Amino acid sequence: MVSERAISAIDLNSDVGESFGAWTIGDDESILRIVTSANVACGFHGGDPSTLRLACSAAAAHGVRIGAQVGYPDLLGFGRRFLDMSESELRDAVLYQLGALDAFAQVAGSEVAYLKPHGALYHATIDNAVQARAVVAAASEYDPSLAVLGAPGSELLAAARRADLEAVPEAFIDRAYRGDGRLVPRSEPGSVITDPAAVAARAVRLAVDRTVEAADGAVVEVHARSLCVHGDSPGAVALAGAARAALDAAGVAVHPFTG
Repeated sequence: MVSERAISAIDLNSDVGESFGAWTIGDDESILRIVTSANVACGFHGGDPSTLRLACSAAAAHGVRIGAQVGYPDLLGFGRRFLDMSESELRDAVLYQLGALDAFAQVAGSEVAYLKPHGALYHATIDNAVQARAVVAAASEYDPSLAVLGAPGSELLAAARRADLEAVPEAFIDRAYRGDGRLVPRSEPGSVITDPAAVAARAVRLAVDRTVEAADGAVVEVHARSLCVHGDSPGAVALAGAARAALDAAGVAVHPFTG
């Protein structure tokens, strides 16, 4: 039975384009047949020019909206290490990434429709107002029509709203939550959920009831317009497929949050 708080539609996004040189990360072609929005790496935390071209071409071919997954210049750490960049340095780094990815999106017959920070930058922009402001400044300068995807209640989404950019909250279906609504750090056991049935159930619960069960058993409210499954998670394609099938079965329409 569908809750009275149910929503009729949700977006399903995934990280793609993170392979680099001889290293292959994820199965972009397969996952792009399932999701509705693609967070494409921009070369700073992962992705090389040919990988970005392939990811954008595949996304366009499958009608998937392209988002720029911007990060710190940290290939060695896969963008999961905090860098205390100045506001102007970070703004310019984000602007650089937006321009690079949009070139490949345009060649593929599409465009960059939104921006989402990656890894450590994503977590930094939850509380760090300076870094959140830098990311949004770059997005606003590049294209005022861009949407910004981030954590509910974050400084990032607050900055986006102040800049008159569309602020889109998301939730993670393959990551464990703490009781305070934050993600369990990857360094802790159980932080990544790899059971397709569990991920599918979480997707429906987040879309319909707008809640998720935290690692300590607490029920956490998460109001999200998009659900994320990490492209580099073990069995990511199976996780995304299970989530999509469960959402369809629950009567939740799955489509991009961007037009």
